[in-house]
Amino acid sequence: MYSANKRSLLIFSIMTTAVLAAAAALALWNGGEALPAASTAAVPVSGGDWGLSFPTQGEPPSGNASPEELAKYDAYYLGNTTQKVIYLTFDCGYENGNTEQILDALKKHHAPAAFFVVGHMIESAPDIVRRMADEGHVVGNHTFHHPDMSSISQKEAFQQELDSLADLYQQTTGKPLSHFYRPPQGKYSEENLKQAQELGYKTVFWSLAYVDWNTDSQPSPEQAYAKLLPRIHDGAIVLLHSTSRTNAEILDDLLSKWEAMGYTFRSLNDLP
Repeated sequence: MYSANKRSLLIFSIMTTAVLAAAAALALWNGGEALPAASTAAVPVSGGDWGLSFPTQGEPPSGNASPEELAKYDAYYLGNTTQKVIYLTFDCGYENGNTEQILDALKKHHAPAAFFVVGHMIESAPDIVRRMADEGHVVGNHTFHHPDMSSISQKEAFQQELDSLADLYQQTTGKPLSHFYRPPQGKYSEENLKQAQELGYKTVFWSLAYVDWNTDSQPSPEQAYAKLLPRIHDGAIVLLHSTSRTNAEILDDLLSKWEAMGYTFRSLNDLP
């Protein structure tokens, strides 16, 4: 059992690192300089790897698809951009000792968050998943096995990944899983968005992330702040990884810094 779990962690880490590195290559930021201004026209949904560009510091970024096009499928990458609010989300593939410190910081700041979990997280750390639920956080569906969902064309197979995770969560916590879905590795297709919508899910991408997933090469607090503070914006859906030691160490101070900038924290349940 131990070796099987280790293999699962290795596969998850490799898949996540490869995809998010590709997303970083889409130039979220270029040496601290703003990227060329993106078009304000509605960008259609085409699928692929979710990516962002930040044409203006402190303003919402442009995504692979526009908020208006994503809204047709109950999908989001931004929240309410008319208010200084932040929606905190964490992707949870496995537990390596950092999640409880993250939960402690959230509790201290009375900050709601969303934790997108996979089957391994629930199986290996049920007490922590129960704590997420008991403390009022959204627990979302990141699929059972964390596959590339954009490669799944049959609705039955797509649904099985979501239903299996929801069933395990119900058995573990005695509560229904929330109907928020985050595509593993940020890979999606227009058909996936339709399938999730038909199953009653809201698909949640992100408008701010940084290179925090490589547990063997964690950024310093200063490097993390250099990415997370200048890019924060009204209505930001922030993606962090619960496996990050840096995130666990800085979260209390990071939330304080964002609060000092005038931001408050909202649940995904408050999305417009």
